[in-house]
Amino acid sequence: MNTKRRHRRIIGKYIGKEKGPMLICIGGMHGNEPAGVEAIDMMVKMLEVEPITNPEFEFKGAFLGLSGNLNALKKGVRFVDRDLNRMWTLDTVDRILSSQREDLVNEEREIFDLIRLIRREIKSYQPEQVVVLDLHTTTAFGGIFTITTDDPQSIRIGAELHAPVITGMLKGIRGTSLHYFNSQNFGLPMSCVVFESGQHEERLSINRAIAAITNTMSIIGCVNPNHVENQHEQLLIEYAGGLPKVAEHIMTHPIQPGDQFRMEPGYSNFQKVKKGELLAHDVHGPIYAMADGLILMPLYQKQGDDGFFLIKEVLSHGEPLRHLWEPYAKAE
Repeated sequence: MNTKRRHRRIIGKYIGKEKGPMLICIGGMHGNEPAGVEAIDMMVKMLEVEPITNPEFEFKGAFLGLSGNLNALKKGVRFVDRDLNRMWTLDTVDRILSSQREDLVNEEREIFDLIRLIRREIKSYQPEQVVVLDLHTTTAFGGIFTITTDDPQSIRIGAELHAPVITGMLKGIRGTSLHYFNSQNFGLPMSCVVFESGQHEERLSINRAIAAITNTMSIIGCVNPNHVENQHEQLLIEYAGGLPKVAEHIMTHPIQPGDQFRMEPGYSNFQKVKKGELLAHDVHGPIYAMADGLILMPLYQKQGDDGFFLIKEVLSHGEPLRHLWEPYAKAE
């Protein structure tokens, strides 16, 4: 990928001939996670070429691909001053937007620029609804997953992306994109989904992020499902094989400054752990699993506010979605 494009706020835009929803994809919310940026760049190029190679292709709506933490992307680090994906609280965003840009630190300037840009693009296109797909990767190997809000549209998209849906995470983390990008803060129907496409350096993480973008376009009606190659859906289905369909957050291990957190080696996403199992160390001593469950996002990098998460399986693949999920799932 052209590094100049990676270091631009707007990676690319595509406007269909027919009015429809706006899909905003954000990559690189953490600067050491460039896979989402590369996937967005490739998607824009694919959208530009598709009408030429496929005359029946029609795009309904608008696609906007954005880089999240530009300065951190340039440096190849998770963040420069503060974790950008822990700052999306109402108080923090309101304070930033009421400040002079030159008075802000790096991640505050990123929020300042992102919000102003997104508001401008929404005002210009005036969509009836907006969906935000926030693309991430993890330091550990071992699976893809989605994190949704309680919004029915978010749940529907997460469930239909075929990757495991992790519920209850908003209680375990504060100030993420999921907390802020909603109807209340933008004055029109808006839903947000986080998609974790794999390990940071894994090339297939880019392919899976492309598949997630493509499928999201199909789910929300930007493209006709018949015009989407089956390989995108199949890629997500195959990689999610053996993983839970729905899992619930149990606990988060937060890291405080000076903790010197060190994860025990060898853990991967969705690996089973037993209550009392040694998971990590810090200055206070050994850290043990508080319950039986599955480990998620074990931290194997220097920067980060969370050492690991524990989740438990709620539904396995092959089980029908029920209660809250069933109305928003495809017929199985």
